[in-house]
Amino acid sequence: MTATDVQLKQRNLAQILQERCGENVYSCYQCIRCSSGCPLSEHFDLTPSQVMRYLQLGKDEVVLRSKTIWLCSSCQACSTRCPQGLDLVRMMDELKAISQDRGIDPGVSSIPLLYNIFLRDVRLLGRTYELGLAAELGLRKGDPFKDLPMGIAMLRKGKFSLIPSRTSYPRRIKPRKVQPDQMAYYPGCSLHSTAVELNTSIGSVFGELGIDLVEPKGWVCCGSTPAHATDHFLSTLMAMKNLALIERKGFDEAMVACLGCFSRFKWALHDVANEPELRKRVDEELGYEYQGKLDVRYVVDVLTETVGLPAIAQRVERPLDGLKVVCYYGCVYTRPPKVTQATHIEYPMTLDRLVQALGAETLDWSYKTECCGATLSMTETELALHLTTKILDDAKAVGAEAVVVSCPLCHMNLDARQSQLELDYSMPILYITQLMGLAFGLPNKELALDKNIVSPHSLLEEKRLLPRAQKRKSE
Repeated sequence: MTATDVQLKQRNLAQILQERCGENVYSCYQCIRCSSGCPLSEHFDLTPSQVMRYLQLGKDEVVLRSKTIWLCSSCQACSTRCPQGLDLVRMMDELKAISQDRGIDPGVSSIPLLYNIFLRDVRLLGRTYELGLAAELGLRKGDPFKDLPMGIAMLRKGKFSLIPSRTSYPRRIKPRKVQPDQMAYYPGCSLHSTAVELNTSIGSVFGELGIDLVEPKGWVCCGSTPAHATDHFLSTLMAMKNLALIERKGFDEAMVACLGCFSRFKWALHDVANEPELRKRVDEELGYEYQGKLDVRYVVDVLTETVGLPAIAQRVERPLDGLKVVCYYGCVYTRPPKVTQATHIEYPMTLDRLVQALGAETLDWSYKTECCGATLSMTETELALHLTTKILDDAKAVGAEAVVVSCPLCHMNLDARQSQLELDYSMPILYITQLMGLAFGLPNKELALDKNIVSPHSLLEEKRLLPRAQKRKSE
């Protein structure tokens, strides 16, 4: 054992975390806000506040062998609500990485397995291969038939790509002349597969609004949870590759359609701005110095701010009168505000106002920003189903007839997995752009409503909102 090895072994986790992510565990005074606000706390072996206390006491082995560090869904509730501003999610990520570096058996073996398969596929293909990921994970876990009914339903709907496609990040990037009506569009991996209905409806709605969305050739996976939970530099680099690509193409703003991708991009920008060494490494790897000229925006914000609610309301041909919905924002739309710059963190209204401009009624409810389980749905499915049930039950309890979402992963958990919940009701889950298309009078083909697992057609028929089968004659 070298002197360096001895020195590393002598340092405790509190010191290592301070060096790796700048977080001081001793500033935690055990207010318990992180634990009381965590949607998964009841399923942990250590609550988040207990993890912090054990780190303060030097009980490193207990922490590194816990289930908690693996079951964290990265919903950012703890980091957002911490009065000391501690980034608990970043610490959980670093603890996972340290645990793996030390060869400690993970507290939940399926989760690092998912990460490894995901990142291997991205290295080989440039993007995720969702069908292959689900199939291989099931086989290697010894439970290949767990999600078979859902998988068959999704295959029938054309929501899986049977053959993986490969993309390569361009070696040479030529700038283009960007037209006034054009905007860079980063869809994210899911929108070419399991969330194809979101991609289709986005294209149709933005076309109606006169905005030409340009998808840069050669974009790659943003990294998602498997990257940031494995290697902070890797996750930052994967996100910055795409932002550098779009910036070098000549765009000054980019619209992101996946909330997970949006969060990764905003985090990458935040971290390179605050960690000079990280930025230097990223620029060296890219062979390009990122200029910071790109404004990264989420699809909901583009619609409400750039297009504007008056313009959207003016475009409505078939007001959604009589339709009662709740708007589900997902957990990282506003969290944490130091990254998202959100002003209404716990109870946002952006999506509500957009839906109201279409003529529908939005209801107050308690689960706007609660976590649906995120990627835990593929590994610890029962936990995700538990969270999803709470969300849907509350929506039903306040009188909602449908849930409106904007994120493909939220839609997957609420829509595709709804049949696994054994509910005594069904709740249609509609993308915001599908709802907008209905109000705009667009035909079904342009909204891809038939690809939703929970069919909204009975509800739409009842409300006399079924989309036209064909394009209008005036077109």
